[in-house]
Amino acid sequence: MELRLLLTLVLSTHITGFSAEISVFVQTGDSVQLDIQTQQLPEFDLLAWTNNKSEAIVRYNSDSKRVRPHDSYKDRVVFNDKTFSLTLKNMQKNDSGLYTARTTGLITTDLVSYRVSVIDSVKAPVLTVNSNWSSSDSCTVNFTCRAHELMINSSYQNNRCSPQEVTSHINTLILDCSKKYIICNHSNPVSWKQDRINITQLCEDKDKNLKSIHSPTLGKAFGSLCIVLIFFILIVLYFKCKKGSQEEVEGNTVYAQVEVSFKLLFIISLQTSLICCHVV
Repeated sequence: MELRLLLTLVLSTHITGFSAEISVFVQTGDSVQLDIQTQQLPEFDLLAWTNNKSEAIVRYNSDSKRVRPHDSYKDRVVFNDKTFSLTLKNMQKNDSGLYTARTTGLITTDLVSYRVSVIDSVKAPVLTVNSNWSSSDSCTVNFTCRAHELMINSSYQNNRCSPQEVTSHINTLILDCSKKYIICNHSNPVSWKQDRINITQLCEDKDKNLKSIHSPTLGKAFGSLCIVLIFFILIVLYFKCKKGSQEEVEGNTVYAQVEVSFKLLFIISLQTSLICCHVV
């Protein structure tokens, strides 16, 4: 059984000239170069690059040195008559498939075969912070990294987070952190994009938010108490001045003094009120 398997592999290698397909990914709209891996080619009359539709993309005649591209590829191919490599331009998704270099002479030999996949560039990931702040001194942040059908939920605490990676087919989502940033990378074999959040700024904003929650409450309470106290004093002064003005006095001199005193006290109270509002 083992001898039969070994013989099959040897015959296959002799006939085809290669043992496996080479996978190649190319971004939509880009070019791809397909090289012949064999250093020494067998003698041949004709060398052709074909696609999985059995179309000869380009033919090269070793005697005449003539290069003949297929009509549908005429403006999209570059053939190197020294290395026999093939460059395909402006690749589209319907160009995905198997590309084979084959020589024809006394024998037909497949030199190399490429499985080409034309794919789009990735979309940018989205990094979302779920801000459930606590009064803790440490900056703890819960966040979600999402792209395509992939998602990672994690948290940042004590200046670090656990690196995570998830994959789906050819897409990969990687989450990592530094002392300054939370970083989310989305990639495929032809492109990558990133979203990041400045964790330093985020923690500073957290401290400001916590202060704004506690400090204004105390300030408003103090301000309200201050204004109530001032109005209470004004009411007391008003009635005292009114009572004093009704007492028997000689002429209108005392009444005028009382009225002046009330106005003076009113001005002082008003200034005190303004000071309280400024402090709050």
